[in-house]
Amino acid sequence: MYVYTWYQWLLFFFIYCFIGWVIESTYVSVKSFHFVNRGFLRLPLLPLYGSGAILMLFLSLPVKGNLLLVFLFGMVGASVLEYLTGYIMERLFKMKYWDYSKNPLNLNGYVCLGTSIAWGFLTILLTEVVHRPLEWLVFRLSAASCIFLVTGIGILFVYDTIQSTKAALDLGKVLESLTKIRAELEEVQVQMSLLKAETAQKVSELKSETMQMAASVKEETMVKLTSLKTETTNAIKESTLAERLQALTETREKITSRLTFYPKGLLRRNPSASSRMFGEALRELKENAKKFKK
Repeated sequence: MYVYTWYQWLLFFFIYCFIGWVIESTYVSVKSFHFVNRGFLRLPLLPLYGSGAILMLFLSLPVKGNLLLVFLFGMVGASVLEYLTGYIMERLFKMKYWDYSKNPLNLNGYVCLGTSIAWGFLTILLTEVVHRPLEWLVFRLSAASCIFLVTGIGILFVYDTIQSTKAALDLGKVLESLTKIRAELEEVQVQMSLLKAETAQKVSELKSETMQMAASVKEETMVKLTSLKTETTNAIKESTLAERLQALTETREKITSRLTFYPKGLLRRNPSASSRMFGEALRELKENAKKFKK
């Protein structure tokens, strides 16, 4: 069993990518109360499911007929694949495209016990129920038909993968830039607050000293000059900080407003995506993507 040509294996891969997309999109759409084209790609394909299905078929070969071992092999194999895929994607793109951190018994948010068990049952369902009619259907196709389908879908798949990878890399750069700008904005705001407090304190002290000092014209003039100098220096600093604050705010708005269509689509397709390093920036971009959709 499972002795196929290279193009039949590829066709199975694309079929299971599509089935995975249907499952994920249906689940997320029902949960969100609106249609969500789920996944990393724009095509209705989820490579993780396609890769997982092919892996499940390979792993189940040595233990075919033993449902317990099929369950265990599928659960472990698919969980390892899911963990490695999630880990690599987060390192490359600065985001988790799925996150099980809130689920019990999870491992770094990439996998959790619940989904691992689900993978095991899906392996049994796949090998015992789903794959047999699909195998019969693929065997009914001629070699030319299979190669034509695989070539056509493969070209679209590769193109979409390249474009989606570029979009994800761009999105990661935007997250880094926004996070740096947010940190600078907070720093400037703190400096302005400290400067205002310092100015108010110095003015108050100078007024108090002026009232206590003898009514000497020379001394009074020196106090006024000192006060004026202090206020002028702080005013210049405050003006500079205000200009810097305005420039940073405008830069942040330009980044969020000019975010291209593909990264925004990537955000909408992955509403549960998270980022440990750039969480605040990601939330801001998600809100911006919602506005763009409207």
